[in-house]
This record gives sequence, structure tokens and C-alpha cells, in this order.
Amino acid sequence: MANLGKTELEVFRLCLGGNVFGWTADEAQSFAVLDAYAAVGGNFIDTADTYMRPNMGTSETIIGRWMAERGNRDDIVLATKVGSDGGLSAENVREHAEGSLRRLQTDRIDLYYAHKDDLDVPVEETLRAFDALVREGKVRHIAASNLSGERLRESLEVSWREVLAEYVALQPHYNLVERERYETEYAPIVAEHNLAVMPYYGLAKGFLTGKYRTGGPDVDSPRAEGAKAYLDARGERVLAALDEIAAGRAAPVAAVALAWLSAQPGVCAPIASARNPEQLEQLIPAVGLKLTDDELARLTEASS
Repeated sequence: MANLGKTELEVFRLCLGGNVFGWTADEAQSFAVLDAYAAVGGNFIDTADTYMRPNMGTSETIIGRWMAERGNRDDIVLATKVGSDGGLSAENVREHAEGSLRRLQTDRIDLYYAHKDDLDVPVEETLRAFDALVREGKVRHIAASNLSGERLRESLEVSWREVLAEYVALQPHYNLVERERYETEYAPIVAEHNLAVMPYYGLAKGFLTGKYRTGGPDVDSPRAEGAKAYLDARGERVLAALDEIAAGRAAPVAAVALAWLSAQPGVCAPIASARNPEQLEQLIPAVGLKLTDDELARLTEASS
């Protein structure tokens, strides 16, 4: 387990992404993945009110039913998001929070993200809406995803100045083949404010599982084209380094990629999703896999 930044929350070092629930995994498959995750000690689940378009709210509904059937809400650290549908006005934040609570069948959200920035709304309005939810006990902590570094800094400054709930975590796009923006724009803010980082696309749309190869077989996945976009000289170097380390550790390639991510400063728990328990089995070993300094340097060099 890891402490989530400066909060009291203790979370599993791999956050289970709920974006596939109700999309590429039906309810029965989703329950199977959730059960398998909980069985190994997993307690950190990430979703959003828009997962997965066009069936918005389905992921939250499935997770809510699962927690209700298993009676395990108090064992779960639950993260969801607002802002991708309708923006971050005070009215929309309130309306969507109430909708998420109903679908999740819970009285509180442990970590509530601003999913996408809304440049038409002052950050103070959004933060006051979040602060009201925190004061009411409907949200425990707030976080940011897909805000620019400039808007993130502004939000943190406004929270401090106005004594409002402040972002305690960041969910950025960050992985072995997508490093530059996080490491240049966000990492300094993370260090300065002790934010917990939960990267999304930690496996680069599946590319870092190793199943996409030049000349390899076609993969039946809605993310296949996005993953194949990384198959350039740099991507090939990264796969070669992952293959070498995975073979030496007798570990799945995906687990090695996630272990590299977990070792980066500020990263608390990478987010990864699975359509079935078999896919999840390739991810879980990342939690106990501590790469050596040489292995980390090999991967960092290959991805530079």
C-alpha cells in the first residue's frame, strides 16, 4: 500500500481503471475483473461520469452494483471525475456529483477529479463548488486531470489564498513513450506541492504490453491503431529493453512497464484497465516488482 500524497488514504500501488466497464467488458466480465482485483488486495478504482461514451455513466453504475452486492464500499478508495460533459461550472459540478453518487450507490466519493479544464469558468468557481461538496462530506478529496500546468498552479494558489479545498493529486498522460509533457510541465508542480500522481494510459493504449509488434499479428482491440502509432524506432528500442528485463525477471512485459512508472518521483499508483482476469494477471506483478537502478536507467535511456 502507499499513502496518497498528503491525504489519509492508503491505496494499492496499481489503480484499476474502470473505463472498459460497460464498453469492452460487460457487467459479468467487469464483476470478474473487480473480484480478481480485490482478491489480491486491490482497493483503488478509477472511473468517470462519462465512461464510456456513448453509454455515459455505465461504468459508475457497474461499479456501484458490484460494491453493493459485495458489501465492500468501506474497503474501496473510489475515484471518479466531472467536467468532460458540461464543463466545470458550479451548477454542473453539483449536478454531476449527485448523479455519480446515485450511480455508485454511495454517500461519498473519495477522490473527485476535474476531468478536463473549462477555460470559460474561473478556477475559483470550480474550487468553491468542490469545497462545498467536501464540507458536506460528499467528497473527501479533490484532484485534477488534463489541466494545463498554468491552470493547475493557479488553482493551487486560489485554494491557498481563499482557504478552499485543494487538489491533492494529478492524473496526467504519462508512460514510457509519453514522457516529455509530464516531466517538463507537471513534475516541478508535483514536487513543490506534494501531489500524488496517478498516470493514465500507463501502458500507452496497450503498446507497452508488448502485443503490438512490427510484422506481428493483428490485435483485436479498439485501441489497436493508437497503440501501433508508437511502433517507430524509439518504440522498438523500448520494447527491446522491456523484453530483456522481463525475461530476466520472469515477469510480464506490461508489469515491467508499470514498475518503471511506479518508480518515477511522485507516482503513487499507475492506472491500468483489464477486460478480463487474464489481462489483469499480466498487470498485478507490477505491484511487487522493484526494478534496479540499472534496469530503470536502461528503460529511461531507451525511451529518450
